Amino acid sequence: MNNKLFVFLFCVAFAINGIHAQEKKYKVHTVAFYNCENLFDTINGENNDQEYLPEKGWTLKKYNQKLNNLGRVLSQIGTNETQKSPPTIIGVCEIENRGVLEDLVKDYQMINIDYGIVHFDSPDKRGIDVGFLYQKKHFKPTSYINIPLLIYRDDNAPSKKQKEEVEEKTDDISEADKSTNRVYTRDVLLVTGLLDGEEINVLVNHWPSRSGGEKKSSPFREAAGRLNRKIIDSIYAKKPFAKIITMGDLNDGSYNKSVKEGIRAKLKKEETKQFDIYNPFEEMAKKGNASLFYRDSGDIFDQIMVSETLIKSDYSDFKYWKAGIYNKPFLIETSGRYAGYPKRNNTVEPGFSDHFPVYIYLIKEIK
Repeated sequence: MNNKLFVFLFCVAFAINGIHAQEKKYKVHTVAFYNCENLFDTINGENNDQEYLPEKGWTLKKYNQKLNNLGRVLSQIGTNETQKSPPTIIGVCEIENRGVLEDLVKDYQMINIDYGIVHFDSPDKRGIDVGFLYQKKHFKPTSYINIPLLIYRDDNAPSKKQKEEVEEKTDDISEADKSTNRVYTRDVLLVTGLLDGEEINVLVNHWPSRSGGEKKSSPFREAAGRLNRKIIDSIYAKKPFAKIITMGDLNDGSYNKSVKEGIRAKLKKEETKQFDIYNPFEEMAKKGNASLFYRDSGDIFDQIMVSETLIKSDYSDFKYWKAGIYNKPFLIETSGRYAGYPKRNNTVEPGFSDHFPVYIYLIKEIK
């Protein structure tokens, strides 16, 4: 065989293989997380919701507009890569109760997606919870539990004066119980279920805020990180090849001790060994991306991390593909002091959130 014929046949073979490769089809699911920023109804409940009541200007019309805004966002996340299919799994935080989630999934932009809800009331003093939404046709919960984060004030806690000096309006009421010194915050929500028949474990978090300052409040988030790691290890102890996702508004960056040492999250896929957790948002933060802004500084507090089993598997099972921040132009302030920031919510004008949603894709080859 002469060289020219060999090259020709090689090129033909390569082209045929390329055609077969292009014929492969993949199933893609979006997994998202969104801090819904003060999704409160207009009913005066037992929690500290006095800021969001009709007498404070929070009317039914404004509440419905807030739901419409959130529905617009949640129904569109990830649709560019999933043939216009909305997220299959959504973790949410800063929601008042199950009722607001029931109203949200009935929004005209959401109702045909047919989302199910997993929710527990948390002991948070402000009355905000985490929640879990799922497309019923693709995800079937098999178990779910809320796991309390036990944190306590100590002598190094910020004083009332220190807390007042912090300009940031946080999402916590961080007062300690006078009898136990416990600070009540959001539970961790653990949901296990079948994603098109394949078992996935999802942790939904909303860690303690930076009320009183980042340094003073850091031990609370470090405790949250350790609790996440404890839950993850407990899953692995029963199922060494479990697929795990942990997500949430961590009120810390990917570089903070709570994430790097608490969860022991890895920056690079190649660093991620068995039982490790990979954090794709650390590299995104290094490149200057942000899910929120404070004092003209951006950061990624909203993160979704995946187990080694979701990055090392082949495409015969669900596998992590890529991650993103959903920051479309309609979510961004275009003028004034907060130009470039997320269009946040308040009782005067219902907005979206002070956070951008984040998401990852899970991909699987269709045989």
